[in-house]
Amino acid sequence: MAHWLMKSEPRSYGWEALVRDGGTEWDGVRNPAARLHLKAMRAGDEAFFYHSGDERAVVGIMRIVREAEPDPKDPSWLSVRVEPLRPLGPVPLKAIKAEPGLAKMELIRQSRLSVAPVRDEEWAAVLELAGGPA
Repeated sequence: MAHWLMKSEPRSYGWEALVRDGGTEWDGVRNPAARLHLKAMRAGDEAFFYHSGDERAVVGIMRIVREAEPDPKDPSWLSVRVEPLRPLGPVPLKAIKAEPGLAKMELIRQSRLSVAPVRDEEWAAVLELAGGPA
């Protein structure tokens, strides 16, 4: 199973909306690198839900339930289907940046990327920051 981080502005679509809806089509991604990450996702993979904008924090874990298909809003791009698993933290970006073991995390290295892979050791470290089991 691979791990990912997927960003959304909470005023546009936040964790609470995902929980309320029971899942959503993760569409609207318009970056070539992020598209490659969507294409690499497999059903059963897990992703951190990251609130961008003013909040800047990991707030939950989602599961990829359907692999990449053409984005219904623009078929030249891709989307995946996700469902909420459980809330986290929140784990603020400041805490992630302060953790030396997370210095190479794509969230820090390529901060503008909306969909990024998370290495297993980074996944465990963020879960530890959230106060949960790694």
